[in-house]
Amino acid sequence: MNAAIKIALVDDEVLFRKGISFLLQREDNMDIVFEASNGEELLFHLNNDEIKPDIIVMDLKMPILNGVEATKIIRKSFPEIKIIALTSYDTKSFIANMIQVGAVAYLIKNTTPKDLIYTINQVEKKGFHYNQNVLQTIQETIISSKTSKGNLETGFLSPREIEILQLICQQKTTLEIAEHLYLSPRTVEGHRNNLLLKTESRNIAGLVVYAIQNEIAVLTI
Repeated sequence: MNAAIKIALVDDEVLFRKGISFLLQREDNMDIVFEASNGEELLFHLNNDEIKPDIIVMDLKMPILNGVEATKIIRKSFPEIKIIALTSYDTKSFIANMIQVGAVAYLIKNTTPKDLIYTINQVEKKGFHYNQNVLQTIQETIISSKTSKGNLETGFLSPREIEILQLICQQKTTLEIAEHLYLSPRTVEGHRNNLLLKTESRNIAGLVVYAIQNEIAVLTI
């Protein structure tokens, strides 16, 4: 049996946070390693606790240190930890900003328990998960306001790397990509690591943003 997904919950609304904790603890493959009420508490746990979470489910608007700023810090200091935004903000600017600073999924607080659990499992499995609303926002917002990174020459990516990047944007797992291209999963992982290095992306979500900025791929759900 696979090890449980280690999760940290960060939200200043105690009742909401406890409700999410109760929901997720009922899942056989999920374990809440700690809770925090703001970004500062979260960073304290990450810097001092021996057990680190695999995934952080975090609100955006919190006192002392909000979710956006905390995500920026975590992306630099703990790039292996994946961040799911769970917030009441559903405007395109908030969604695009959180994706660009490093969130691998974005959910609104009126989402269903089933969707939250599904998203956590997909993030653990694939490294990111974007629903239809988020996919549309990424394509509309990020393409229309390309950063300087979006204007980089993409010729340094090999045809195979571009092919794998396109499949990543179709939200396929390493195993699915390997089967599709008749490669070993280890070879696909090697190409994916090269993509991360070449595009200076810290995670799979960063690769997706890079692909959209450079119009290498169209996201599908």
